[in-house]
Amino acid sequence: IHDDAKHRMDQAVEHTRMELGAVRTGRANPELVENLTIDYYGTKTPLKQMSNISIPEARLITVQPFDKTIMADVERAIMESNLGLTPNNNGEVILIPIPPLSEERRRDLIKVVHQLVEDGRVSIRNVRKDANHQIKMVQGEGHISEDEIKRAEQDIQDLTDQHIKNLNDMMEHKEKELMEF
Repeated sequence: IHDDAKHRMDQAVEHTRMELGAVRTGRANPELVENLTIDYYGTKTPLKQMSNISIPEARLITVQPFDKTIMADVERAIMESNLGLTPNNNGEVILIPIPPLSEERRRDLIKVVHQLVEDGRVSIRNVRKDANHQIKMVQGEGHISEDEIKRAEQDIQDLTDQHIKNLNDMMEHKEKELMEF
């Protein structure tokens, strides 16, 4: 039960980390565009599987598709992604300049970060609830002593506290990143 709970909590933290990586900070980050899907011969394909994404400068992302015929599709996907980015195509590479963020936009993004972290916390608490429920089921069968049950519940609570602390640290780091100029 403990190992399953730890695995599921780790997954919740990792999912939140990926979601936070997609929040734009005014600095170039390949995670902004690598999961955009492009319709490639009838199949929705992530951009990272069909191109080389690099960061040559702090405020520039370059996307070099392996197949030059999809340049227009890649540009369209970036424009339609609601990231507020405008790609430029020079025939070989798609250049995506990252504009600086306004103060109001930074505040909005911090609210988004807080919501994403809260969703992660809720996921972790749900895992804790499931684990405690499984412990109660085992107790109902009468195979484990009261002390073992209390110890198991405390282990699950410690695990929960540790994962929520990780989420809070990620939130603080992302806030600092957003408020940098």
